[in-house]
Amino acid sequence: MNIWIAIGVTAFGCYAVKLVGLMVPAGVLERPLVRRLAALLPVALLAALTAQQTFSDGQTLVLDARAAGVAAAAVALILRAPFLLVVGAAVVVTAGVRALGG
Repeated sequence: MNIWIAIGVTAFGCYAVKLVGLMVPAGVLERPLVRRLAALLPVALLAALTAQQTFSDGQTLVLDARAAGVAAAAVALILRAPFLLVVGAAVVVTAGVRALGG
């Protein structure tokens, strides 16, 4: 029964957040600071998620093949490679490091 309480509370919370977002006056959303934050927030969240998935394994900090793949993707981005090539470089380097490292 506790799982259904958690599901209900989560559903209510999501609905409440949506409702609060709809109730914000348009004047607040047009402020330059709010526009800048709204543009930067998705990038910051994606960077945090990438870092968490790359450098952690449960509760421990790790440095393994995933870090090499992210580094290869960063180099490809600096060289202004197309997105598909960036992803391909990350995959190939990660697989290569895993194959060499066991």
